[in-house]
Amino acid sequence: MGFLSQVTVSTIGLGSKAILNSYCSSVTVNGLHNLFRALESEERHHGRGIVTMSNHISTLDDPVAWGVLPARFYRDSRMTRWTLGASDIMFTNPVFSTFFRLGQVIETFRGKGIFQPAIDTAIDKLNHGEWIHLFGEGKVNQESSNPESPTAAQLLRFKWGIGRIMMEAQKPPIIIPMWLTGFDKLMPEGRPFPYKFFPKPGAALSITFGEPVPTKDVQDALKSLVHDGRLPDAPQSSEGGLADSSRPREEEHSGAVAEQGWLGEPVSHAVEIRSRASGAVEDAELALEIARVRSAVTAVIQREVEALGRRVLGKDR
Repeated sequence: MGFLSQVTVSTIGLGSKAILNSYCSSVTVNGLHNLFRALESEERHHGRGIVTMSNHISTLDDPVAWGVLPARFYRDSRMTRWTLGASDIMFTNPVFSTFFRLGQVIETFRGKGIFQPAIDTAIDKLNHGEWIHLFGEGKVNQESSNPESPTAAQLLRFKWGIGRIMMEAQKPPIIIPMWLTGFDKLMPEGRPFPYKFFPKPGAALSITFGEPVPTKDVQDALKSLVHDGRLPDAPQSSEGGLADSSRPREEEHSGAVAEQGWLGEPVSHAVEIRSRASGAVEDAELALEIARVRSAVTAVIQREVEALGRRVLGKDR
């Protein structure tokens, strides 16, 4: 971590602690030891990365949630997260761009699809044992944390890039589901100017870190979907979708990488490696099958986050 990045991350982290201590009526943290154990794992030195994944209920979820970390972590990039941030929100001018890059945010372009450099960078970070935090929904969804809502603990469909990041990691990342509550009260949506830019005092927050998702559970779930023929439909959008002339080639490369990684066996089975090797499968058909596998991986991870949400909100009965 460079000096300027260290200063930026430390300043943000200490500011987040100040918000937790001064604006909130209470802050409840559960399962933080799960994250600590992952961050201190010896496996990280051998290329096993960490993925935390949570619901997204306010514009302050990140970075304020990381105010629960010890201040000493802010001086070490290995102990602080990398995350993806929208170019049209966080990188709109040179000052913002510099600030967010120093704060370990990877610039992501909406509409550029899952084969853009941001996703490549996230995969590379994981392959070097770094920690990536992802908001799978890609947008704020405040209803998900309201226990009175009929959609409590139900998340918007996770973005397809989640599946690509997971599939192409060369070693199984340590996947830790998270669930946030109260941040929607700290930073409610829909307030008028200028109040929408300031935290609202008195919120009761909770931050829950679940147990790491066993690698075998993900592999078994994917195998079950493959063998039962229950893989979800693949995205067919024209923007970054299979209609893009470059997409089949990108998908084939993605599938070849995934076959060599930790999800190799179920991926290989799903895309019929023997048929492909003999040339019996057309490029477009192969691309579609790989896209369906990736959708299934994404759905498996989303299921784990939603399951934690139901437990936190008392909806698992």
